[in-house]
Amino acid sequence: MNHVVVVGAGLAGVRSVEALRARGFGGTITLLGEERHRPYDRPPLSKGVLTGKTDSTIVDSDLDALEVDFRPGVSAKGLHTGVVETTEGELAYDGLVVATGAHPIRLRGDGHQHVLRTIDDALALRARLTEGARVAVIGAGWIGAEVATAARKAGSTVTVVEAAGFPLATALGPVGAHTAAWYAKAGVDLRVGTTVASVDQGGITLGDGSTVEADVIVTGVGVRPSVEWLAGSGIALDNGVVTDEHLRTSLPDVVAVGDCAAWWSHRYGRRLRVEHWDTAMGAPEVAVAALLGDDAVYDPVPYFWSEQFDHMVQYAGHHDGARLILRGDPAAEGVEGKPRWGACWTNEDDTLAAVLAVNRPRDLLQGRRLIESGQRLDVRRLADPAVALRDCTVA
Repeated sequence: MNHVVVVGAGLAGVRSVEALRARGFGGTITLLGEERHRPYDRPPLSKGVLTGKTDSTIVDSDLDALEVDFRPGVSAKGLHTGVVETTEGELAYDGLVVATGAHPIRLRGDGHQHVLRTIDDALALRARLTEGARVAVIGAGWIGAEVATAARKAGSTVTVVEAAGFPLATALGPVGAHTAAWYAKAGVDLRVGTTVASVDQGGITLGDGSTVEADVIVTGVGVRPSVEWLAGSGIALDNGVVTDEHLRTSLPDVVAVGDCAAWWSHRYGRRLRVEHWDTAMGAPEVAVAALLGDDAVYDPVPYFWSEQFDHMVQYAGHHDGARLILRGDPAAEGVEGKPRWGACWTNEDDTLAAVLAVNRPRDLLQGRRLIESGQRLDVRRLADPAVALRDCTVA
């Protein structure tokens, strides 16, 4: 293997380059980036750039020292055996890392929709979040909540429209309902169970025909994996690039990492595609090992965090099909007026499947270790927030 092409210059892409060099690969590496920026982190876009704390989130990686042929502003258009078709012509490879990430879903209508995926998106949106601006946010998921938080801090008037019956419904299920009070306390008009028919000039039209006037409209209803360019290539696609536990795809010498990869998890007995920073950080080491002939297994405990309305929300694991145990009172006033609570989801064998920690970072740390260890727990003790999670194990 003399030439590895990495398609996608986000965090997963640049970490793949680093992993190749760390494993002693001395051949040519070409890194294609659709954007014209150097590789940068995405989580700080909503947590730092949007609030004015920083203007740049460039990844601390020396591309010159890595001797990588970085080609910004070049996109992949197609793939056939041994060749990537790009916007600047064909590029032959011996090994290929697919790290093309995902792109935001947009709604129908002729009104301007802001999304939050790139540094340019964040800077453009930040300029519009001003004192008195009327901001409509579509979607009360992770991104919607963080955008609403930034908009209120800027002094904007904010309306959040959510089709489900409560915030974070997709990510957390019924537990997300306990975050609804945060919106009211922050002065945000949260409208749940409300669909959007169209995004218009000067506002949005709701499913019932009523309208919400807005100077700024932000659509935060999720993303789709950016894999259209792989259609007809022979790579199996199903909600992303289908990979095995080693992050190998259905084509030889091709691996996939990051938001676009749907890998097989032995831990959860299902295929997962996780759109989080932690995945982009951890997957490249395993994928590169597979590309170079080793058999490392990728089976992490997925992790994500969010800062919204002055609350630190952290989640680890995967809770589909697991039993919910609320940990603490979400309505109770904690230290400095912040509630400290969480949730645990347990499997049939009383092992921990997932943990949510709201302003309780120690729960997240201990819970993640318990998921990794697979230890059985005393589920009655889990419900007591005074008991440390590490002390809930069964001897």
